[in-house]
Amino acid sequence: MQFIARIIRAAKLEARIYEEVEADKNATRQALIVVLLSSLAASIGSAMHAGLSGLVMGGLVALLAWYVWTFLTYIIGAKLFPVSQTSTSHQELWRTLGFASAPGVFRVFGAVPGLTGLAFLVAAVWMLIAAVIAVRQAFDYTSTVRAAGVCMPGWLVHVFLLFFPLLLLG
Repeated sequence: MQFIARIIRAAKLEARIYEEVEADKNATRQALIVVLLSSLAASIGSAMHAGLSGLVMGGLVALLAWYVWTFLTYIIGAKLFPVSQTSTSHQELWRTLGFASAPGVFRVFGAVPGLTGLAFLVAAVWMLIAAVIAVRQAFDYTSTVRAAGVCMPGWLVHVFLLFFPLLLLG
């Protein structure tokens, strides 16, 4: 029950949940499940347009896109532009960004004819907002603008990796 409550709180953009999962080493498995659920939703959302291959590729692309986004965010925020109070590990960031992918479950609505692009766009923007909050908390930033700047490059790659296959599929 605590797990579902955490997913809901993450989707509601509660800053405290990101501090909570950052500090909870036992939340790593939960974060992985959230990422997998979000990726499964992307699979289902894209399968309507590409059949079984879309189901498999949609999920794999969503996982890859999320990982690239997380990796770039860590490099940019922790290595290139840290602040004096920044003290986070890759795992801590991974947990917070794992929960920030909670809005990605709404990509399942992409399976509804005519809603694919909208479902993926809304989920992508919502995930970006959640990621900015997660990064602000994980890197101990006082500036939301700084957190957004750290998230944006990886998010753009994430969006490209997700939308390019959709564009190819029509």
